[in-house]
Order: sequence, then structure tokens, then C-alpha cells
Amino acid sequence: MTYRAGWIHFTNVAPILDSLILPPGVSAMTGVPTEMNEALLSGRVDIANISAVEFIRNAGTLEALPDFSVSVLGPVYSVNLFHTRPLEGLRRVALTSQSAMSVALLEVILRERGLSPTLERAEGDAETLLAQGYDGVLRIGDSALREWYGVVGPLTPDTTMTSLPHAGRGITVTDLAESWFELTGHPFVFAVWAYHKGNPPPPGLIGAMRTARRDGLGHLADVAQRHSRRLGLPVRVVQHYLWNFRYHLEAPDRLGLREFAAKAVPGHAELKFGPRPGDAVTSREPV
Repeated sequence: MTYRAGWIHFTNVAPILDSLILPPGVSAMTGVPTEMNEALLSGRVDIANISAVEFIRNAGTLEALPDFSVSVLGPVYSVNLFHTRPLEGLRRVALTSQSAMSVALLEVILRERGLSPTLERAEGDAETLLAQGYDGVLRIGDSALREWYGVVGPLTPDTTMTSLPHAGRGITVTDLAESWFELTGHPFVFAVWAYHKGNPPPPGLIGAMRTARRDGLGHLADVAQRHSRRLGLPVRVVQHYLWNFRYHLEAPDRLGLREFAAKAVPGHAELKFGPRPGDAVTSREPV
């Protein structure tokens, strides 16, 4: 029987997925985060790199690989709130339907600040939605990265990514992962590779993913060069963006995931992870 994988193939997972060669007996489909969340929960795929909040919400039935994540410590550059008023003055915020994770993170950050603007579903680029009357727009993924650079760029030979401003053309960009770090001091875990309990991926797929990750991280300049052309962004921007990510799931990442779970999904079931490399097959590590 074919083991079915579902990949959210944004640029941020290119170091894992670009060079991944599926072993025999494994197929794959791609989609945006909410599509892959639904595909896994409905059983259309057997494993997916789903948003961490959906993993938390469905912790009673899902388990995750113990050493894979899409995490970041500090700014992420591609999960942004574009706004024309200070956060404390926000009235109407447009939310993308592509990502449950980013919406949940925004809700936590607003709640921690004691803010409660009206949140509405609306699709479109940030500047268009701001011009339509929203004073805040949540954008994610490759489009958010391009729009962020369009507001705060350009990068010159004398500037770095970290020295770019947080505002331009009357628009402020609040990086939600950076806001999380300022709030908690922890990394933020955007995604994990989850599967239904009792149906773990075959060892060949896990091995292929680890091989692809080593290859991608070892050739990050090549990955950045390839994706910069597709994104229409300078190579320096894309390379900094990619080397900012944490693709494992280490103790600091688990600590951040635990804190987010407590803030976003109180009363969630215990989070379960499969055995680490070299562990006995029957071992399970709760978080």
C-alpha cells in the first residue's frame, strides 16, 4: 500500500524538500498549510508538515517526528502583520485563510497585549487590503516575504537584513515570530511533521528526509540562488531568510512549542513524538 505524504512547499522548507527523493511506495501532494492540515486530518494523506497549532489541537490522535520542525528564534520575515496604525489602535484586521498557525499566533500576541480588534477573513496583498479600509493585514509565506521587502527594502551593499527598518511608505511591519520572542524569549515552532498514531512513516521516508535536509543545509547558497529567481528577490535576502530557520526539534523548540500550546490551546492533550533516531521503536517522548 502506498504511504501518502502532504507537503507545504513554501520556500522556508526548500532545504528539506527540494532535493528529497521519495523512496518506493511513497507518493506526495502539495498545498497551502490549511489544505495540508485538512488532508492529514481527513486521512487523504498519511503524513504532512502541518501547522503546529493543528498538531496541538489534535494531539489526541496525532504524533510527530521527533527531529523535524520549521522553527525560528527571532524574526521570520514571512509571517507579518502589515498595519497603518499602532497595534494599540487597530480596529479591523484582515486574516488570510491559508494558515491557521499564523492566525492563532496573532490572536495570542494580541491577547497578551490586551488588544481585541475585529478579525475578518479577506484575501489579497497587504497594500490593496490596507487601501480598502483595513488598518491591519496578516500575510504569510513567500508572498509575505516579497511584500515585506517591498515595504522595508531595498537592501544596499552597506545594509544587512537585520538593519532594515520596520516601516516604509506609511506601513509598519510587525514580524509575529519576533513578537513571540520578545514576549517569551523562546523559539517559535511553525510546523511539525505529523501523522496519525499507529501509522508512522516508513523508515525509508524518514531516512530520505534526513538525507535531503543535510544536502539542503550543506548547499544553502545554491538553494537560495534557485529560489531568489523564482521569488524575484536578492539572493542575500533569501539566503539570510533560510539560514534563520531551525529545521530540527531541539529542547528550546519544544519549550517554545509547549508554551504556545498553553497559551493558544488550554487543556490540550499531551503532545506525542515518535522515537528519536537510535531509540527503541516502542519509546515515546511526551512534551
